[in-house]
Amino acid sequence: MQMTENTKNPFTWVEIYVDNMSRAQKFYEEVLQIQMIPMQTPGEFVDLEMLSFPWAEGGTNISGALCKTNEMKPGSGGTLVYFTCEDCANETDRVENAGGTVLQNKYPIGEHGFCSIVIDTEGNTIGFHSNK
Repeated sequence: MQMTENTKNPFTWVEIYVDNMSRAQKFYEEVLQIQMIPMQTPGEFVDLEMLSFPWAEGGTNISGALCKTNEMKPGSGGTLVYFTCEDCANETDRVENAGGTVLQNKYPIGEHGFCSIVIDTEGNTIGFHSNK
């Protein structure tokens, strides 16, 4: 399907579930070279801790958060989230030092660029995508 100016991106938010928030925060901040943003959760969710990924308010990007709760658990084999990168090899190179595991180093995906797949410190499989 060809994207047009009227095409709406249906993605709005991503939650990555974790068992150890400080360990997961350190992993994502180190690998993505970002600073996570503490979030206040709604009062009815007393068993929920969240740290948001950076976002541009009103921009065309989506964002998400690391979430710690007894209701949901991290793991591999479910949803695969891809993070956009300038060159996904850079983020992949930081994964093992940050405590994660590289499953697939940077590989070409034809006209769509390149990607790599790793496992974070919580057991979640995530991907990195870049155009070069």
